[in-house]
Amino acid sequence: MAPHPSSTSVASPAGTGARPLPRAAAGLALVVSAALMTSCFGGTADTGVQSGAPATGDLPDAAVQVMAKPEYANAAWHIAVSDLETGTALVDLAGDVMAEPASFTKSYSVGAAWLRWGPDHTVTTPVKRTGEVTGGVLDGDLVLVGKGDLTMGGRTKADGTVDFANFDHNDANPVPGATLTPEDPLTGLNDLAAQVRASGITSVTGGVTVDDRLFQGQLAGEPITPIIVNQNILDVLITPGEAGAPATVELTPAVAPWEIVNQVTTVAAGADAKVEDPVAAAPGQIVVSGSVAAGSAPQLKTFLLKDPSTFARTAFIEALGRAGVSVAADPLAVNDSSTLPETAAVDALPDVARLVSLPLSEEATYVMKISYNRGAQTLICLLAVDSGKKDCEDGLGVAGRLWADAGLDTDGASLVDGSGLAGNYITAANGVELQRIMAARPDADQWKSTMPVLGVDGSLESVQKDSPAAGKVFAKTGTLVGGDLMNGRTRLNTKALGGVMEAKSGRRLAFVIIVNQGFVDGIQGVLAANDDVGAVAAAIQQAY
Repeated sequence: MAPHPSSTSVASPAGTGARPLPRAAAGLALVVSAALMTSCFGGTADTGVQSGAPATGDLPDAAVQVMAKPEYANAAWHIAVSDLETGTALVDLAGDVMAEPASFTKSYSVGAAWLRWGPDHTVTTPVKRTGEVTGGVLDGDLVLVGKGDLTMGGRTKADGTVDFANFDHNDANPVPGATLTPEDPLTGLNDLAAQVRASGITSVTGGVTVDDRLFQGQLAGEPITPIIVNQNILDVLITPGEAGAPATVELTPAVAPWEIVNQVTTVAAGADAKVEDPVAAAPGQIVVSGSVAAGSAPQLKTFLLKDPSTFARTAFIEALGRAGVSVAADPLAVNDSSTLPETAAVDALPDVARLVSLPLSEEATYVMKISYNRGAQTLICLLAVDSGKKDCEDGLGVAGRLWADAGLDTDGASLVDGSGLAGNYITAANGVELQRIMAARPDADQWKSTMPVLGVDGSLESVQKDSPAAGKVFAKTGTLVGGDLMNGRTRLNTKALGGVMEAKSGRRLAFVIIVNQGFVDGIQGVLAANDDVGAVAAAIQQAY
């Protein structure tokens, strides 16, 4: 059964954001492919490469058969497997050759945050006030200070753990099938507003500002900010009506001035239908167009906010109103943090509300299970801030030093972001060593629980669901996809899977599997490749 690609970093059909392997790596693919055939059938493979080509290592036949599929004829496989207790290398197939790991990169970014702060670390988002309160009236301003809380209470279940959909709303546009969790994404802002009211404030004569100056960053042209409400996206749920009638469109969260211009029609049941990704029209308007088939399931689309701070400001003012606090300032004005005093002066202002984030173990679970790109990059930004910097790129150097101090040979990784978009490289052996470092920590079980579980949850929920390895493999996924305009194919730039597993024998193993530069048939081929890499992991789990 093919999985939902929740870990997918998807490039445009033209390949934007994804890059082909350099010529040297393409040559390597030929050698590895030849070695694979030699291992599987013996003798010299029918490729012109002699039998002295490198062997595939001690891979089980079931894994080799998957790797020999036509989709991977020109691909390069990189596989490393080690015993967690002894460090003995069990499989080494091009394990010391750099490969593009896609979202497995998050093991490095999230792991670095884990090394720095530990699983119990939290951040606190305060609301500060200027001026004095007399008779319930604040003769001054409120300042909501963004601190990088990834979920702001909007994904917190009743038991205090984080909620996530196995195919999360962050990935709704590339592939249909994403779902929403039931929690109110405005929960954190509502909590802060209620605290403001409880502090004795009933009206504010001054302004409301979101202090978004903690760090500055972008990821693939998308803003990375220290204030995050609903992952800084708007959810658009489209439900079909009767054939010939308009579809019903619902916006979540509903915050002024945003509204939907609904251009989605309902066609006959079973007819071809497609909803286009939402686009901006006039200020505050989102146009959704296309068609849905009568009787089909509701379809989720998303719209990325280009100005998260202004959105958060308006949403907070609306939350204050619901809590019984009136604000004189225009709720729709653009947020302008440049008018605020120096950061130290803001920090020294009195608190009127505080929101404590989920612990890092839960925030990391959200990032890792569903492969939340902007969340992983936010953690890199916070590492930069921790070192006294504001530029998010400085956080990668901090991450490198943290890993080096933990014993990782960081020359085995070359990273340009925390999410795993195109341009990152690691060796499979280096990824295995990272997992061995994390597995030796006293909080190793908590780290393991952040990762998707084969056939159980997250981006591995539908992968190898009926395999005896299901529930035994805990691993971060990764996918990079591009287009082949010459041949009309889909380029599978990367499929990756890495983490730990409980082998059939009872041994505990660390592993990384990366395949670069395969070719598949559309999105269904990408989904099948997810299962193929899962099948290789399952074969290793059963063999050892």
